[in-house]
Amino acid sequence: MSPPDLKRAADAVAYLRKPETIRARAGRLMALAEQGALSQFSYHPERLEAAVAYVADEIRRNYPELAVPYHSRWRHFEAGGADRWASLAPAVADRAERARVRIDLAVTSVLLDAGAGPTWSYREAGSARVFARSEGLAVASFAMFAAGGFSARRDRPLRADAVALTRLTEADLERAFQVNADNPLVGTDGRTALMNRLGQALSARSDLFGADEPRVGNLYDALAARAPDGRLPAAAVLATVLDGLSTIWPGRIALGSLNLGDVWRHPAIHTDDLTDGLMPFHKLSQWLTYSLLEPLEEAGIAVTELDALTGLPEYRNGGLFLDLGVLAPREPGALERIHGVGDVFVVELRALTVALLDRVAAQVRDMLGVTAEALPLASVLQGGTWSAGRRIAAELRYGGAPPIRLDSDGTVF
Repeated sequence: MSPPDLKRAADAVAYLRKPETIRARAGRLMALAEQGALSQFSYHPERLEAAVAYVADEIRRNYPELAVPYHSRWRHFEAGGADRWASLAPAVADRAERARVRIDLAVTSVLLDAGAGPTWSYREAGSARVFARSEGLAVASFAMFAAGGFSARRDRPLRADAVALTRLTEADLERAFQVNADNPLVGTDGRTALMNRLGQALSARSDLFGADEPRVGNLYDALAARAPDGRLPAAAVLATVLDGLSTIWPGRIALGSLNLGDVWRHPAIHTDDLTDGLMPFHKLSQWLTYSLLEPLEEAGIAVTELDALTGLPEYRNGGLFLDLGVLAPREPGALERIHGVGDVFVVELRALTVALLDRVAAQVRDMLGVTAEALPLASVLQGGTWSAGRRIAAELRYGGAPPIRLDSDGTVF
């Protein structure tokens, strides 16, 4: 590509990484849904009020005092009522190093958090408790991290560095996650490749991850340098995450030589530029950003403007709207088929989920009598829509399986 073309491609990629672009394009598809003009789903606004009430009830059940924490990986580390991070924290006294360790842990665990499948589980050593799905993945990745599974240095096990991540094998991951023929985990090859590419990304970006023994946790220093007054907008954290980790995602859609990551095509998105037809989500990157809030805040960096980020378009939040009838597939039998993550059916559902989460958040706050400052979107998700999606799934289907069946490669959901 010529230099002007490269510049246009870079500008288009930067535009697609903005949360306001995600929200605006999801809003376009939501407007078409309200007109009955989408190909895959019909929208039933008369059922939204019941969905809002269901979510508000879920928040009251889970957090009666309405003091709801952020929706982040740290909640999953508390699965079964055990504060696992508290068992590691005393080993890291320095505040900055503690932030680095927490970021090492959060990033690796989030990137391993794609859907586990319906049959996999993990038995925790010591407690002998068995966990599945997101909680199981969190507990398994926490144990792997605590044992030094992401560190190349035996004398410093609590970190995730480029050398160890690049060398990680599928057998290493399967052993740590107790995978076998009777306990299959979806996408172990994709997860391993993602960890390997993460290691390569650390080595390639010394400005973010350090030149001497690059590690994930050095992202703390890069972010701290961008917050001279101790304040950092959430969108700036996301932008840094997307910039530093852009090369780790599998090659799907690219502009020039730039991989777009969690960006997909939908025929109803029309523009007159290079982003024509493209619907961005960056779900894992936003989930990761939510999971960095607590490490940064504990280290003294106030993350501001939290609601600039969007809700997370994954199968619990989207499943909530399907199971409560707010959205319905137009084609009979669509929920019986397995869908690829790039199918228009999935892209449309995810976009509508983003738009509906904003509406639900606003109406839930009104119902509970709280402000956006007291209950940001990150807390509505936690309190909230994610657990409500799991609850209604458990009420409707044995094992709590989501209503949509996905062919996941372990790197999107």
